[in-house]
Amino acid sequence: MTSASAVSAAAVCLASALTACGAGGGSGGGYTAVGAAGGTTPAPARPTGSVTLVPLDGAAGGTGTGNGTGDTSTAAQGPAATGPAAGSPSRPSGSASPSSRRGSTQQRPGDSTAPNSPGPGTTSPGTTSPTTASPAALTWSAPTREATDKRWCEKVTVAFRNSGGTAVRSGSVTLGTHIIDLLGIDWATIRTTKTLPAPIAADSGKNATWTVCVDDWRVPLGMHIETRVVTVDWS
Repeated sequence: MTSASAVSAAAVCLASALTACGAGGGSGGGYTAVGAAGGTTPAPARPTGSVTLVPLDGAAGGTGTGNGTGDTSTAAQGPAATGPAAGSPSRPSGSASPSSRRGSTQQRPGDSTAPNSPGPGTTSPGTTSPTTASPAALTWSAPTREATDKRWCEKVTVAFRNSGGTAVRSGSVTLGTHIIDLLGIDWATIRTTKTLPAPIAADSGKNATWTVCVDDWRVPLGMHIETRVVTVDWS
């Protein structure tokens, strides 16, 4: 027997053994599984409804009619590139971003101040705030002189006027009296202090007359006095 004949005989014996094993335990005869060499592969079952693909790692998914194969390569490689980054928190649709809410002027609950209401310290239209009276303003005239029977005395009259909005309450008047000789030489000035005729009401006036005298020895025969200076200290 040649080598080729020996190989063929071994193959026939092996096939007969396999056939005998397949028929064991059954009454319908044996068969040998030969695979898909000569037939067609049955198609896998397909879903009949809509399938939602849920991508892994937060990638955006899509909704459509699935093919039942579980292939998510299209959803992972396509629109996911333009969606939110993987792992980043998503914001609900229609919610304002923090930058758009900054500077808003929405009124908080319980805030009773209206947008156009006047603030503290202001008055509403049509109302007048109380006016404050102006302070006192005192002026006085040059002294009016009148001689007496004594050369070292004379009568002096001064007119006072308060043009302010507040009364003058008190004060003092200083009179400067000059001693003059026959040639008009001014030898000395004597100052005398009198009381201001207060109070002087607002926007009113008052006159005061005093008899002003100096020491008689200061005014020898032929000399006289003249009151020329008036100084007022008032409050």
